[in-house]
Amino acid sequence: MHLRSDSFAHRQPLSPEFALGAPGGGFGGNRNPHLAWDEVPADTRSFALLCIDPDVPTDPALVADAATPIPVEHPRGDFVHWVVADIPADVREIPAGSCSDGLTVKGKPAGRDAGGVRGLNDYTGWFAGDAAMGGQYFGYDGPYPPAHDLRIHRYFFRLFALDVPSLQLPQPFTAADLLRALHGHVLAEAAIYGTYSLHG
Repeated sequence: MHLRSDSFAHRQPLSPEFALGAPGGGFGGNRNPHLAWDEVPADTRSFALLCIDPDVPTDPALVADAATPIPVEHPRGDFVHWVVADIPADVREIPAGSCSDGLTVKGKPAGRDAGGVRGLNDYTGWFAGDAAMGGQYFGYDGPYPPAHDLRIHRYFFRLFALDVPSLQLPQPFTAADLLRALHGHVLAEAAIYGTYSLHG
């Protein structure tokens, strides 16, 4: 299976059009990028999609201290930007901006992306307790790495071809729920990544 995008080249920078955070402060376009795929296994009955940044600083105090640069070698963890389950087997493309176009304060509602079911992204936890922004963030919300982080972040878009039409996930569900449900059902996986930084 092969995954590509007309919105960014593999291993190359994403535009602020597809990010939640913009250079110089404020918000970017927060549009989902275009994705398309082919060479799909014949027995595919649905797809699942994830977008994960594995380069997120693990020390919240360091993230909050904008005056101190975050070193490249600082320990990192994952941050989920998009999770979709049960995308129909005949779908081969997600147009840019079709699932997200701008910031939805307190999060987009539960619903569908590309015919599949939206899960919660990690802005749900990030904004928890924030009176202005707190809520359930379903679907796609793009990159917003700390401007004082010296590491360039990578955003991995992972597409799974599955042998079941539905993963029968709870509502709401997270990327962890999806990854557990995938076990034993993956026929093929394809991935690409784009990069993004607000430093400099």
